[in-house]
Amino acid sequence: MSQIFIRNATLNDQERLMELLPLLADFDIPEARKPEDLWHGDVPLLQAVLADNADQSFLNVAVNNADRILGFVLVTMREELLSHAPSAHLEAIVVSPEARGQGLGRTLLQHTEDVVKSRGAHSLSLHVFNKNDRAKTLYSSHGFDNELIRAIKWLGE
Repeated sequence: MSQIFIRNATLNDQERLMELLPLLADFDIPEARKPEDLWHGDVPLLQAVLADNADQSFLNVAVNNADRILGFVLVTMREELLSHAPSAHLEAIVVSPEARGQGLGRTLLQHTEDVVKSRGAHSLSLHVFNKNDRAKTLYSSHGFDNELIRAIKWLGE
């Protein structure tokens, strides 16, 4: 992989970020879900960060030498769910198909950890679907603990 740089996202990046966002559903999603369910909820936050209207969140992009976005992280600083200690939540992490398998996910996670730690976070949380093996492998190798399970039962109509 060519040299990678991580920088703050800008409004000029919005089109490319919107192209990459649907990759959040690039795995064997649960049968009762629509792919867009997995990323539509992130659009308003992404747009707010780009418009500088989300003080507690940040959006960083990984770019190559030509400034092509190969991946990004969207993060919100917030208190930890149970202890209420300063924390951060990884809203989204996306690596483009052309950059997969080259360590960019690990690089983005380490970058995120460094940034949130410098902002006073004591922990970093995230959500991952059980069938998203690629993401689960990445998170496990980076030291994330599968602390909680979210269960759902669809009740029908």
